[in-house]
This record gives sequence, C-alpha cells and structure tokens, in this order.
Amino acid sequence: MNTMTLWDLNGWEFAALAFAALLVGFSKTAVSGANTVSLAIFAAVLPARASTGVLLPILIAGDLLAVLTYRRHAHWPTLWRLFPAVAAGVVVGTVFLMWADDGAVRTSIGAILLLMAGVTVWRRRKTGAEGEPDAVTTRAGRAKARSYGVLGGFTTMVANAGGPVMSLYLLSAGFRKMGFLGTSAFFFLIVNTSKLPFSAGLGLIDARSLLLDAALVLFVVPGALLGRWAVDRINQRLFEQLVIAATVVGGLQLLVR
Repeated sequence: MNTMTLWDLNGWEFAALAFAALLVGFSKTAVSGANTVSLAIFAAVLPARASTGVLLPILIAGDLLAVLTYRRHAHWPTLWRLFPAVAAGVVVGTVFLMWADDGAVRTSIGAILLLMAGVTVWRRRKTGAEGEPDAVTTRAGRAKARSYGVLGGFTTMVANAGGPVMSLYLLSAGFRKMGFLGTSAFFFLIVNTSKLPFSAGLGLIDARSLLLDAALVLFVVPGALLGRWAVDRINQRLFEQLVIAATVVGGLQLLVR
C-alpha cells in the first residue's frame, strides 16, 4: 500500500488528521454525515485510496462510542431490512475498487450524494416527513430500503462515504433525532467492522496504517463527548438541516477535489 507512516508526517499534517479524527467522533454522536469533511482531509494528507484504509479503524472507534451512547434508541427491524442490500453494495464496491482510480471513485460518490440530497429535499418539501420508522414495511418502503442499502454499501466500501447515504434514508423514513442516532450507530459499527477483511485484502490496511490509527484514535473521544453535549442543544428541524447540509458539502468536496 502506498501510504505514509506516522514518522513521515509533519506537524501540520498530523494536526489536520487529528482534527479530522475529532470530527469523526463529533459526527458519530451529533451530526451524521459531517465526517465527509474528515474523508476529504484524510484524502488530502494521505494518498486517496490508502486514506480509506487509515480512516476505517478511526470510524469504527467512533461507532463504538456512538453505540455506547445511543444503544437504547436503535430500531432493529430497519437494520435487519437494510443489511442484505448493504452486503450486496459492499461486494459491488469491492469489485469497483479493483479497477477504479481515485478520480472515478470521487466523481461517482460525489454525484450520488448530491443526487440523493436533492431527491430528499424535494420529497420532504412535497410530502413532509414520511412517518414513523415502521413506514418502511410497505412495498414502496422495502424498495427504498433496498436501493438505499445497495448505495450505502457501495459508497461506504469505496470511500467510507456511506454516512450521508444512510442519513438521507433514515430522514426519509421519518426517524426522530435519537432513533436516527441509535439506529445509525449500530448500522455503521456492524457494516464498518465487516469491511475490515475486504480492506485488508485490497492492501488498504497494514501495520503502518494501524500505527497511524493508534495515534489518531485518541482524538475521537473528545469529539464524541462534544457531539453528545451538542446534540441535546439541537432541535429536530436544525438537526435535519445540518445532516442534509453536511451531505451536500461532502458531495461537492468529492467532485471538486
């Protein structure tokens, strides 16, 4: 893997990665999807493909903290409905990574995020929130879960960018703030952990990347604590607006880099 060791980084580069790790913790316990900024920082400091392997353990650390914080709020019927489609998306993403270069990855994910953000805003303005989480038991709801699940699995595998996709799905399904955070916490802990053997098999995770992770993971904790403090001070409408805004920013970053 063409990556950098901890000793190859200068002070400013390490500080940028540390800030990105802190932002991962914040996004996991406050505004899901905001870690697309972390993705951009990692890809700017490290080689783009290699950065996904370094970032993955950082994301898992954030997922663990989010699960500990919001474990009582998860909606498991939604999770079980999503997992088969997500698994298919992860396989497709793995195949895509075998031949795609950095430019193709960035353009594909950025376009998907912007398209889905636009569709979500349009649907919410047209019909409002779509009801409680059990609305996904309808035929249309199952079809939507499958489509978002495949896209979520694909984007999380190729660029660790599944957060915005699943955020838009949970918003469209009518989840309130705490249910949203609890369901997404378990979802990404399970999905990101399952990606480890695929990433290792592609050479994206090795001893050098794990050494860098060991130094950066310490910054995830204060970010998660800051997010837990902030989430109680964000109302539902602002929460939804921040999630959609973070998705748009992440999509634009991927397209213009």
